Order: sequence, then C-alpha cells, then structure tokens
Amino acid sequence: MIKTLYAEFTVKPGSESRVAEMMRELTEHVRREPGNQLFLPCTRERNPREYFVFEVYEGDAAFQEHISAAYGARFNAELAEHIEEDGSVLTWLQPVE
Repeated sequence: MIKTLYAEFTVKPGSESRVAEMMRELTEHVRREPGNQLFLPCTRERNPREYFVFEVYEGDAAFQEHISAAYGARFNAELAEHIEEDGSVLTWLQPVE
C-alpha cells in the first residue's frame, strides 16, 4: 500500500538560504530512492519561510528505507537548528477511493 505524507515546518529568520540549499540536496537524494514516487518540497507563496513537502512512497518498506538513509538523518539533525518547531510536523494521508 502506498505511503503518502505531508511534512511541514517554518524556517527561523536568517536560515532561509541554508534551508533552501539543504532541501535541494535532500531532494536530489530522495528522488533517486527506488521506492520514492514523489518528493515535492514547496514554500508558501506569501511566506517563503513556511515549507510543505508532499511525499509518496511505494509502501512501508520504501518508506522505512527512506527514513533510515544516512543523508536523511544528517538533514533532520541540522534542520532542527534552523526551524521553529521541534521537528517537521507530519500528516499521514490516505487516498480517497
């Protein structure tokens, strides 16, 4: 079953360029994961410090592979220093059938 989630966070003032660079690097890695179907980071048009990342994985195994990747752990550790929340806020989504 496909795993779909929405992650969001707000970048602290002054960290905008570093987080944008980090997101570009992470996006390159995640999109190469064999089980990733979509990784789409976006910012809010009226507030570019607010990030929204839409992610789709082939299933539980693909998502587990994603979260166990070393580059993801490095990203999350550094991201914690640059965002207002304690970590990305995750919302799990389910397709309407």
